[in-house]
Amino acid sequence: MKRPIKSTIMVFVQDIITGDKMGHYKHLSTIEREIILCGITKGLSISKISKELGRNKSTISRELKRNTCTESYSPSKAQKLYSNRRRICCPRKKLSNQVVYNLVKEKFLQQQWSPQQISERIRLEKPEYFVSFNTIYRGIYSGMFDSKPLSHGEKGAKRHLRHKGKPRRRKGNDEKRGKIPITNNIADRPKEANERTRIGDWEADTVLGKHGKACLVTLDDRKSRFLICKKAAGKKAPIIKDVMIHALENERVETITPDRGKEFAEHGAVTKHLGGKQFYFPLPHHPWQRGTNENTNGLLREYFPKRKDITNYSDEYIAAVTDKINKRPRKCLGYKTPFEVYYSKTLHLI
Repeated sequence: MKRPIKSTIMVFVQDIITGDKMGHYKHLSTIEREIILCGITKGLSISKISKELGRNKSTISRELKRNTCTESYSPSKAQKLYSNRRRICCPRKKLSNQVVYNLVKEKFLQQQWSPQQISERIRLEKPEYFVSFNTIYRGIYSGMFDSKPLSHGEKGAKRHLRHKGKPRRRKGNDEKRGKIPITNNIADRPKEANERTRIGDWEADTVLGKHGKACLVTLDDRKSRFLICKKAAGKKAPIIKDVMIHALENERVETITPDRGKEFAEHGAVTKHLGGKQFYFPLPHHPWQRGTNENTNGLLREYFPKRKDITNYSDEYIAAVTDKINKRPRKCLGYKTPFEVYYSKTLHLI
């Protein structure tokens, strides 16, 4: 039986380029297009040519339909047409759009939104400008948002990404901050507060600056994540009591879950002033039982670094930072803002 004649180049292409005949799809090469022309010149059928190349016959059929000019097939012209189509069909980089770039840059560098917050809020308000958070991360790490060329060791815009690493406390450490009267344990807190189904269940803590100086009193609503932040002249219990009363007297209050620090020792006076609203204390060294407040305190540290005297920050600056955080979209709220959930309003931020 006579074996079909194959040129040396055809054997080379079949063995080296295509490998296994029905493997992963590869675009036709210039050499394969030359072989197609040879097959057409010899009068071979599409099925015959496809077997010689180890390709599906639909691949050969599409190639001839797309790239046949004036009733003749030219490998060089076919390759040129293919290259042009490849260049045109390549997706444009989303951040090359100046509108999208400026929007992402402003929210990331000026508003301190995370890439995921930026991405999902754009999806909500302006889906035509949608850009994935992975694309934003790639832009940040590639230096697209750096204001100037970086010298050795500089991190540029990457420094604006939140760093969540915190030192761990060794198990078995004894409480060294003194004892305060505990009226209610967190296990006794109402179901509505635990399940975050209503406005008015607050978590409380203080954010320190320079030792012995002013501090911030932070209060977070568990459902909406809405933040109230006030400056206190010191961390003494009487001062913290007065600041909490002033901060909450015009707000809806159901329960308060504070830190176990001695600064909340006068919580009974706050309860009395607020009409009997109860405090529920977490277990020692269980910060996750006040997770909303702990997370928000981490956001505040971007604006109030440790060991910086909080006395030097004006009330106007503190209010502006608080407003900025309250108008930052949150994943847990479906990328609505705490302000929108707390006040049942809709903002246009994009």
